[in-house]
Amino acid sequence: MARPRKQIYTLEMYLSKIEDGDIDNNADVQRNFVWNKEQINELIVTVLADEYIPPIILGEESSSQLHITDGGCRSAALNSFRNGNYKVTSAIEDSIIFYKKKVKREDGSIDWEDAVFDIKNKTYEKLPEELKKRFNEYQLETIIHENCDSHRISKYIKRYNNHTPMNTDQKAFTYIDKFAGNIREILNCRFFLDCSSFSEPEKTKGVIERVITDTIMCTNHLDKWKKQPKALCRYLNENASKEEFDKLTDNLHRLEHVVTEDIRSLFNKKDAFLFLALFDKFTFLGIKDQRFAEFLRKFKEDLRLSERNEKGLLFDEIDRDLSTKDKAVITEKLEMLNCLMEKFLCAKNNNRQKTNGKKNNFDEILFLTETLEIDKETLEKDISLYHETLNDLEEKTIKLGSKLLDKQNRLSLLAMVVYSYKEDQDLDDWLAEYAEKNNTYFPDQKKNFRYMREAFERFLLTKL
Repeated sequence: MARPRKQIYTLEMYLSKIEDGDIDNNADVQRNFVWNKEQINELIVTVLADEYIPPIILGEESSSQLHITDGGCRSAALNSFRNGNYKVTSAIEDSIIFYKKKVKREDGSIDWEDAVFDIKNKTYEKLPEELKKRFNEYQLETIIHENCDSHRISKYIKRYNNHTPMNTDQKAFTYIDKFAGNIREILNCRFFLDCSSFSEPEKTKGVIERVITDTIMCTNHLDKWKKQPKALCRYLNENASKEEFDKLTDNLHRLEHVVTEDIRSLFNKKDAFLFLALFDKFTFLGIKDQRFAEFLRKFKEDLRLSERNEKGLLFDEIDRDLSTKDKAVITEKLEMLNCLMEKFLCAKNNNRQKTNGKKNNFDEILFLTETLEIDKETLEKDISLYHETLNDLEEKTIKLGSKLLDKQNRLSLLAMVVYSYKEDQDLDDWLAEYAEKNNTYFPDQKKNFRYMREAFERFLLTKL
């Protein structure tokens, strides 16, 4: 059998052949039109921006009648815009189209000026003439299988449509391109292989990617929670930071050492992001990770089935009448988990706090002298000044509710204040900018200080 031939049409000619019946888009086994408005919008933008569209596949009978075997929805979508008065919806992304506008001067000469056109809520007839021409003259590639009968056309339709479309989670992942590399790295963590209960189909369908983005959102941006995965990924793409993904990676590596076979089932498609967000809170308590695993064990064996929240609901009853991804459900579940965890850890934490209280001042001085290589006597003399300066700085530059204000993070911030005095530099502008971009920190305060100091030094270089 001869190889299929390539044929390029202008889009106007291709659509006119459909209108005239020379190209048939109604083969007996062809599925009905299934595209939504978002897909139609994106295809129209692709044409008007003169970007690439994969070839349309046609089957040709001996009579020269052509049948669409792949590309029926694309053809119908383009035809509905060109000839069916379809109006581009206001929800479209990238609605601004750049083009050259034809301007005729008084002397009869022609100039071409840069122009833009917003296609929101526009039909084909509302386009400027230049964009109508661009649409009509778009070069559409087709591949034509010759000498086809109805049986062969049916076979080609089955062959070219035998693929798995992207699901909702997989599509959403395309909206977080800035951090896609970070997410791919996190996917390779041993945690998702040995410490969770995701099935193999879930791993291939974007479920773990969804868990990762939900965890970042729940941990760092819960007040801006988005129920729909696409909206959530778009928000993170603009507002997340690399440090948030680094912190999650560090958390997963820590959990790999304590999550055992009997509790790995908690880290599933539905609840994994909640327990990962809870562990992030736990990391700031200064308690051994093994205690978190002990809490999970207690929760699974007892608390989940016996403890009720303020509304009298068990953990699994909270989403009884709502979606599991509703903000109210997630907030209530996290609050309940946090309350149960604090109660479980209370006795040991209280003992730890009593012991630490006696050593706080000594540890503070020791930390600063070791970190900054500063004289102990000088430091003790000025420590009150440093604390007052930090208090003022925090009030002016860090929003209430920021994790940077956690008491577990105060040592590294205090070290930055001492460093600023030592170097005779002002921290106000830098810390305001830093706090705007960062809402997390390394529990290792020496590591966190080094990270902030490097950020501050980079900030100073931009001001030279």
